[in-house]
Amino acid sequence: MPRFYLTTPPQSVTYVLNLLCYLCSEPAPRKIVSCELAAPQSLSLGKTVPTELVASAISLNLEDIVTDTHHPQICSVGLPFVFTELRDRAVLERARINISGFDALRDLGVNPQLYLYTRVSDGFDIRARMFAPLSGVLEDPATGSANCTLGGLLAHHKGQSSGTFSWRIAQGVEIGRPSTLIARAEKKNGVVTGTWIGGATVLVSEGILHLE
Repeated sequence: MPRFYLTTPPQSVTYVLNLLCYLCSEPAPRKIVSCELAAPQSLSLGKTVPTELVASAISLNLEDIVTDTHHPQICSVGLPFVFTELRDRAVLERARINISGFDALRDLGVNPQLYLYTRVSDGFDIRARMFAPLSGVLEDPATGSANCTLGGLLAHHKGQSSGTFSWRIAQGVEIGRPSTLIARAEKKNGVVTGTWIGGATVLVSEGILHLE
C-alpha cells in the first residue's frame, strides 16, 4: 500500500494504480490512520439465486432470509458474491457452512461466495459474514470487495434518485476477528456512479515503484 508523508494534517492524497484509487488520510506526519479504495468497476447486478439453495448452504430456514429489498443475488464491483439479507443478528450468528449446499450452488453454475448481512442499529448499520469454503475461505473477517459492492446494492435500492450514502459495517465478529469497514456509494439520477470501501489501516509492507 502506498505511504504518504504529509506535513500539515489533516490532508488527503490520491494515488492511482491499476484502476484503483487509494485515498489515504493522515492526521499526523508518518502515521497512516485510514484508507479508502474506489471500486475498479461499476456496480453489476446479476441473476438471482434460489433462496432455498442459499438457505441450505448456510444451514438456515427460508424464513430467516429477507427478500423485501432483493432476493439472493449475484452482484459485483469487480469480484462476484451472492448477497443475501438475513432477518436479524441472531440469524446471522446462527449461520453455518453446509458444504453440500455450496456444492449444489456450484453445480448450478454459481460461484458460491456467500455474503450475508443484516441491518442493525447498535453502533453499526450493517453486520455481515462471508463464506467461500470451495475457494479455501471458511469465513473471511473483512471482505472489502463484498462490502464495497453492498454499498452499491443498497444505494441502488434506496428511494432517493441522487445522493451520497454510507454504512458502518461490522464483520468477523463471529470468528473472533472483528473488523469495521465503511462503505460509501454515490448515486445520480437513479444510477449508482461510484462505490468506495474504507477503514483503519496498518502498514504491512513497503517498497518503491519506478515508472518509465
